[in-house]
Amino acid sequence: MSKEMKNTLIMQGSILAFAGIITKIIGFAYRIPMANLLGETGNGIYSVAFGIYNIALTLSSYSLPLAVSKLVAYRLAKKEYRNAYHVFINALAFALLAGTTAAVVLFAGAGYLERLYETPGLAHPLRVLAPTTFIVALLGVFRGYFQGNSNMVPTAISQVIEQIVNAVVSVVATYQFIKVYQGAKDVAAYGAAGGTFGTLGGALAALFFVGYLFYAQHKSMKQQVNMDHSVAESTGHIYKVLLFTILPVILSQTIYQIGYTIDDLIFGKVMTANGVSKDAVTSLRGVFNTQYSQLVNLPVAIATAMAASTIPSIVRSFCQNEKEEVHNKVDGVIKLNMVIAIPCAVGLAVLARPIVTILFPSLVTYRAVACRLLVFGSSAVVFYAMSTITTAVLQGSNRMGRPVIHCTISLLLHIAIVYGLLKWTGLGVYALIIGNITFPLLVCILNMREVAKVLSYQWKLRQMLWKPFVASLVMGCAAFVTYQGIYLLTGKMLPAFCAAMVVAMLVYAKMLMLASCFTDEELKEIPFGDKIDKIRKR
Repeated sequence: MSKEMKNTLIMQGSILAFAGIITKIIGFAYRIPMANLLGETGNGIYSVAFGIYNIALTLSSYSLPLAVSKLVAYRLAKKEYRNAYHVFINALAFALLAGTTAAVVLFAGAGYLERLYETPGLAHPLRVLAPTTFIVALLGVFRGYFQGNSNMVPTAISQVIEQIVNAVVSVVATYQFIKVYQGAKDVAAYGAAGGTFGTLGGALAALFFVGYLFYAQHKSMKQQVNMDHSVAESTGHIYKVLLFTILPVILSQTIYQIGYTIDDLIFGKVMTANGVSKDAVTSLRGVFNTQYSQLVNLPVAIATAMAASTIPSIVRSFCQNEKEEVHNKVDGVIKLNMVIAIPCAVGLAVLARPIVTILFPSLVTYRAVACRLLVFGSSAVVFYAMSTITTAVLQGSNRMGRPVIHCTISLLLHIAIVYGLLKWTGLGVYALIIGNITFPLLVCILNMREVAKVLSYQWKLRQMLWKPFVASLVMGCAAFVTYQGIYLLTGKMLPAFCAAMVVAMLVYAKMLMLASCFTDEELKEIPFGDKIDKIRKR
């Protein structure tokens, strides 16, 4: 690969990674005021609705950007501009059909799902989310087309626009709906419905943006197509390769997503059968899905957004049979994940109480439960980060089916564990924590074995896990002592937490530099690696 092409790939990957990080941070930030407005019951309704929506989204449109970008890029590399454009048109038709079907099923089935999940008011947010599946399906095709043209900027900007609109509309609509329906019995459900309007508005804004960009470039695209005299692929062939590209991704992601909504379903059924009130069940769901899952998912999302941007480079080295280069890049991408995930897991555990109290001041009923969930369940950050990136490595190594098998095995075990613990122990919501850890842990183990086999790869666990873990332990001790000391002296939580965070970042950065976790070559391959290297050399 030429140095110019390599630099372009890194730059494009960095753009997408940076946008991914920004959107995840915005997504996390707006959920805090919205969660405080909704309360425990409203958060429970909102989270169950979103779990169902994510399944509909995964089945209808989640895989479209990847599939379209891959198929378009392949044809453009062969200068088949006509076929690349036909892929886009046929993918758009597929998105119209899949998105419409998902929207109709979700809207018409909202009442049934409300009864199935035993969550009063669930139909309100589901009916708002229904048309969003249609919009996101179309949006995915446009994003995939631009990415297939090696242009990540439209996707990156549209993601940021989508999340900003989502954040503003979600918070404002939640507040307004609660205000308007404050006398209604199901005010929490209306508040949750208001929050989902942000998702709809954000997706619509992003679609308008990419649609405008496509329209602006449409004339030059048509000129390329008209000048192309390559053999045209049939519509049937295009749909065939589209489906074969989409299906493995759909299966893998559906298994990941369905685990959350199955937990909601099992938890509701078993806890209600055990005599727990529906309001209490819904509130505990809200605690788990908002005060725990949101905090755990943020570092995972940031780590994988950065690491996933290096996957195209691994794919190219694999295709060119550059075995040593693939090994080096896998080393770097795993280290990058662990350097972010492990300290986040430790930080969430040692500072659980101030984090939950500061972020969710109005959610007091189950605060002690939320803190314990975070302390005992923060290790899931590490396992989810590792399972996600090893899945991407296997998919990039033409082992698309293996992660699906691994996820299926893990999901079946997960269901058995969660059901058994809820049914025959008194753990209650803590059973979900155990399931939330064992699911990605088993996927990790199975994926790591497969990566070692497929790539003849030797896992360097000391470099990847031990060094970040030791550095994180030192960081965690320093943060805990700082927080406790300042809190005892002042009696004020926020200054103590801020001081602990500053100390934690400084101590962790210093420990990483002392441990020499990354080589110079690995730093060059990761997003923002050159800037990190300059700071390190100072």
